[in-house]
Amino acid sequence: MSNLSAVEKKYNKWIVILSIVIPLAVAILFGVNLRRLGFDVEPLTFLPPIYATINGITALVLIAALWAVKNKNIALHEKLMKTAIICSVMFLLMYIAYHMTSDSTKFGGEGMIRYVYYFILITHIILSIAVIPFVLITYVKALAKRFDKHRKIAKVTFPIWLYVAITGVVVYFMISPYYA
Repeated sequence: MSNLSAVEKKYNKWIVILSIVIPLAVAILFGVNLRRLGFDVEPLTFLPPIYATINGITALVLIAALWAVKNKNIALHEKLMKTAIICSVMFLLMYIAYHMTSDSTKFGGEGMIRYVYYFILITHIILSIAVIPFVLITYVKALAKRFDKHRKIAKVTFPIWLYVAITGVVVYFMISPYYA
């Protein structure tokens, strides 16, 4: 007999599909530049500070959601977590739109800061992929009212998601002097 509830069974397939499709779609679309393909589109160069701000907002919302649940304000926690998910989706859409219309910016720093930048960038990218199934599983555990399981996985999901949100802002500030 399975330990999964009907709600969890219903969403498990979607968790697997989204955990694979989202990173693949981002990787594929990251390499598609509409301007180089001959489309007459303006580069969306105004987006990086906006999506970096959304990353910052996501980090603050996650911290507020942790505070809310620690203070037993479950309704606020739920609203904040939905807001964090919406912010993450908005970030992702803007990030893809920017990279589909603009040339990638090369980091111009030299010396030790270059190693720091690439360490932060690489860990940010890897964990941004890894956090997708964690967020989805954590959310589904809450939907299924499996709060014991929800709490357990949230203890892993929260620090990864917070790291991704914060390092997104750090990467933006480190590369922003090199935007054309």
